Amino acid sequence: MGSRKKQMADAIKEAKKEIAFAKLNNCPTSPRKMRLVADLVRGERVEKALNILKFNQKEASGKLEKLLLSAIANWQSKNEEASLEDAELIVKEIRVDGGSMLKRLRPAPQGRAHRIRKRSNHVTIVVGANNNTQS
Repeated sequence: MGSRKKQMADAIKEAKKEIAFAKLNNCPTSPRKMRLVADLVRGERVEKALNILKFNQKEASGKLEKLLLSAIANWQSKNEEASLEDAELIVKEIRVDGGSMLKRLRPAPQGRAHRIRKRSNHVTIVVGANNNTQS
């Protein structure tokens, strides 16, 4: 590996050390319902986001809370020397994408059938240290 390529690789590795992510695939909740909860915690500090998710009554909040805890654990494993309190982690990005659909049929009047789409979603949470200090 050339010296310039090695320097670039080291710079990318340092930049990736700042953030950590966790993914939840094929969660059996519709993306629309999951986005309602995801919008509550986007851009919030991690401690506040955990409190929001813990006391929210929607079913999706329990799954997102578990996913956020996983992202925090991933950040801690990358940054073993840094403390969680000093880093002031924030939810940098949270993405809810549509997943696969189970298609079912429900009987309808006069011999017809209506299609039922049981939706699922994929959620990606990115957490990172807050670089700009606010006073």
